[in-house]
Amino acid sequence: MNKKCRRVIYSLNDSMAKRSTLFIRIVEGKNLPIKDITGSSDPYCIVKIDNEAIIRTATIWKTLSPFWGEEYTVHLPPYFRTVSFYVLDEDSLSRDDVIGKVSISKELLTAKPQGVDGWMNLTEIDPDEEVQGEIHLQISVLGDGDIPRKLCCQVLEARDLAKKDRNGASDPFVRVRYNGKTYESAVVKKSCYPRWNESFEFELDETLSDTGLLSVEVWDWDLVSRNDFLGKVLFNINKLQSAQQEEGWFRLGPDKSKHSEYEGTLGSLRLQLRLRDEVVLPSSHYKPLTELLSQSVGSQLNGNWPDFIMLIDETTTAESRQEVANNLVKLFLGQGLVKEFLDVLFKLELEKTTEPNTLFRSNSLASKSMESFLKVAGMQYLHRLLGAIINRIFEEKKYVELDPSKVELKEAGCAGLHRQQTESDIIQQSSSLLQSYLSELLTSILQSASYCPLLICQVFHQLYLRVQERFPDPEYRKVKFIAVTSFLCLRFISPAIMSPKLFHLREKHADARTSRTLLLLAKAVQTIGNMDTLACCSKEPWMVCLQPAIQQGITQLKDFITKLVSCHESEDLELQTRMSLQCGTMEKEGFLFLHRTKDKCMPMTSPFKKYYVTLSKDTLSYSRTQHSKKSSSISLPKIRAVEKVEEKCFGSANVMQIISSEDSGLQETLYLDCKSVNELNHWLSALRKACSHNTNTMSCYHPGIYKADRWSCCHQKEKSDSGCDKTRHGVTLQEWYDPLDPDLEAQLIYQHLRSVQQAMRDKYYMLREQQGVKEADSVRDKKKVDGLSKLFSILQDLHDAHAAVEEEERSKNKNVFLELQT
Repeated sequence: MNKKCRRVIYSLNDSMAKRSTLFIRIVEGKNLPIKDITGSSDPYCIVKIDNEAIIRTATIWKTLSPFWGEEYTVHLPPYFRTVSFYVLDEDSLSRDDVIGKVSISKELLTAKPQGVDGWMNLTEIDPDEEVQGEIHLQISVLGDGDIPRKLCCQVLEARDLAKKDRNGASDPFVRVRYNGKTYESAVVKKSCYPRWNESFEFELDETLSDTGLLSVEVWDWDLVSRNDFLGKVLFNINKLQSAQQEEGWFRLGPDKSKHSEYEGTLGSLRLQLRLRDEVVLPSSHYKPLTELLSQSVGSQLNGNWPDFIMLIDETTTAESRQEVANNLVKLFLGQGLVKEFLDVLFKLELEKTTEPNTLFRSNSLASKSMESFLKVAGMQYLHRLLGAIINRIFEEKKYVELDPSKVELKEAGCAGLHRQQTESDIIQQSSSLLQSYLSELLTSILQSASYCPLLICQVFHQLYLRVQERFPDPEYRKVKFIAVTSFLCLRFISPAIMSPKLFHLREKHADARTSRTLLLLAKAVQTIGNMDTLACCSKEPWMVCLQPAIQQGITQLKDFITKLVSCHESEDLELQTRMSLQCGTMEKEGFLFLHRTKDKCMPMTSPFKKYYVTLSKDTLSYSRTQHSKKSSSISLPKIRAVEKVEEKCFGSANVMQIISSEDSGLQETLYLDCKSVNELNHWLSALRKACSHNTNTMSCYHPGIYKADRWSCCHQKEKSDSGCDKTRHGVTLQEWYDPLDPDLEAQLIYQHLRSVQQAMRDKYYMLREQQGVKEADSVRDKKKVDGLSKLFSILQDLHDAHAAVEEEERSKNKNVFLELQT
């Protein structure tokens, strides 16, 4: 049966869509069982969305209480069901051992909008619960009048079934039960995408009332051992009779849950999760809100009081401040007004500050917004600045310790035939090493003035001038420098040194020895950023050996800041162009193994070849070396699908395919073999986002290859067969280099403003009373109230638009067949 694959469209129309975003933080584990003969384990986590692996954490070696601290943001289709965390023990010689899993349903995440945070017990993995995929059925009631009615179940096909056999597939068949009678379909060998096209009829029993259930089970046939359960669907036949006939795809569910004898003995996992579902309206709905916020930035800078940025600052709680800051920064970046927005926050913060030593040290909206701005606008700068020194520290793995109470003599060992090193020897060597690292880092910082993004220079220029105006006295001459370093060093460079993985500088966390070196280097940078040598040495006297290097670093940092803030207004056009809504000139690059075929032909037997792949704004290009002048490319608008490939095809679980159309109409498939599940999903995400506006995309594809005159996935013989699995455009990982999404940012800001609407109104009138508004100011004050009323009116319009969308969705999705599945 060569039926056209059906795709459920979750987009409300061409410019309106549902978006689900899941924040994941895998914190740590504890009390894990022993899996190795050494009395320990080497645990890591795999994260799956509806049984599709999307994330693998680093392996933490030789521990039963691993700490990962890894964070991810995943964009998901709104129809996902569960997110599961599998903990495994890595083995170099044999297959990795599965320790247990934690599964969390979308319903639970939706019921807790503030998020889930806590320890969760790992449970045993039951094969009867490890099901996936969907089955395509047509169920109808036949007969009328005096003729006995019959129940007809037509089993058409299934897709994405679980792989139960060693060959990377299954041998599925269907078992249909009703009223004590059972039928079985034929077995389809070596396929997770079987097509049966078989019908089964039952005498309809009118006396069964509510107990009339139709069961459709899918099994994997095994010649020697018992058959493996692949999933089932149950239907209430009484609800069907009013519809007479229905057809659709149904998600396979697990068998009835069994009580695990290992419950509570497999250890636990600490997780932090938060799901956010948003309906993003067409851009025109957000235009009034965006324009009003943009106007408020200008009015605040011109001295008008009070304004929306001030009210947002005053009413945003500590819990939501980071998220609000992220959204506002991205919104104003898109409008070309981020410099003005941050300047407003600097002005508000300085007005509230009386003690310069505490300036920008709190987690205010200004501080959080600057953090977000630096991460969005300065990540490439940070990588160029720190990449070499971080790599050197990771590769050298030197033992560095300055604190006498923490020195471990065994780490030094014996120096050949010489005497064993003493504590003072170790500290002296550590001091020399650390000074070497610090000197290299400071040199890199000084040289970075020439390539620091101009927009960042402009923002620091504004900050420098604002602080100088607020604290002009000679005794505060250092404050303007400290204001810049409080963000650049204390909130950007130092955190990246301490946790390079979180800033995408390394793929894995540092081991204990390297972590200590990074921490000591970060302390030195913080001391230089504070520009107070004595304060550090009084708190940690063992840092005194670095005092000359730190003092020199302070002088160098002042020179660097002077250069950094010496930018000109004439450069504004280039500044804003660099942070436009379009993708950058390069989104992603790296070495991958490639194999190319045309017109979906059978791949050749030759192995994959290594190429340097570059994803840019318009093309995906690849060449034999990074700087090769000769390269091949695919135009991004011609890409029709970017999907995974079944493991059995090439013997690798990390192969993806890029299906594109040539001008002649022929289809071309490029296979890319990645080294890990993380690299695979990063490339999938980058390509899917780069092609998100393509119009000629495929709704279905073949996860297999065309070989021996048939598709390996579904055994169909037609090369032109439309596909046996649905494409997954919606699953992507959030990256620091993602282009801005102005509609989504406006929607998130609307949600926040709606939640603090009453608080903003109350705060406005309180500030009005504190300012002592006089009768002479009544006309001007009326404009303020009118402006606030305009904001609330816009929020109400957006609320009404969302309500209309929800009502439309309820009426559109009303389907009798949805109620059949129990």
